[in-house]
Amino acid sequence: MICESWKTKLDVYLDGEMPSEETRALDIHVHSCPSCAADVLGRVQMKRSIQAAGKRFAPTSEFRRRVRMSIAQKPHRSFGLTWTLAAALSLVVVASSLSTYMGIQRTRGEQAYSEIADQHVAALAGSSPVDVVSTDRHTVKPWFQGKIPFAFDLPELQNSDFSLLGGRMTYLGQTPGAHLIYAVRKHEISVFVFQEAALGRRWSDSFTAQKKLSFNVATWSQAGLRYFVIGDASAVDIDSLARLFKAAS
Repeated sequence: MICESWKTKLDVYLDGEMPSEETRALDIHVHSCPSCAADVLGRVQMKRSIQAAGKRFAPTSEFRRRVRMSIAQKPHRSFGLTWTLAAALSLVVVASSLSTYMGIQRTRGEQAYSEIADQHVAALAGSSPVDVVSTDRHTVKPWFQGKIPFAFDLPELQNSDFSLLGGRMTYLGQTPGAHLIYAVRKHEISVFVFQEAALGRRWSDSFTAQKKLSFNVATWSQAGLRYFVIGDASAVDIDSLARLFKAAS
């Protein structure tokens, strides 16, 4: 019965429209209930798919055909007018290509953020969110040696509100990376680290946390590595942890 009452509120929870006290209570419940955690993951994935589909646009082949026919039906136009129409068609084709390219880039970016968000949710919903359990960065960092093809630094957390819970290996597409989990005020934050070149695409740095797909996210590139900090903690906390990582690197 408790799960049923919570499940009716999951959409409001994921949209960030639930009162803060209820949000905290549901956070605690989701982290301890595999059934509700699976429901959250399913709804998050569905929202990702809808958002990605809604932002794609490209002129159809039928639209291009009608433009070509409108030119072909009037062969006796003057050279100047024909050139103008040809130039207009060229602009349509260029705009179409640019729109398609930008749509693909947005979709790829959204898919990557979706994968990262799904990994964050799945890790916290699992019974063993980390493979190396330790609050000591000098234990967690060496654990990754030989498991991923790069090294990275972890920040010193003394005099901060954050605590390290541990880490695990992860993949974004076929690219191996590190997944670290931190806690702050009953919230968990995931930090993902990958080799920038291995990801095979350009990213726009957003060092100040942005709301993406129900989570606050900050991302930046430093020393050849791409960092993602993601969680349902406040944007201020996401920014603070990102600054600690940037200073450590």
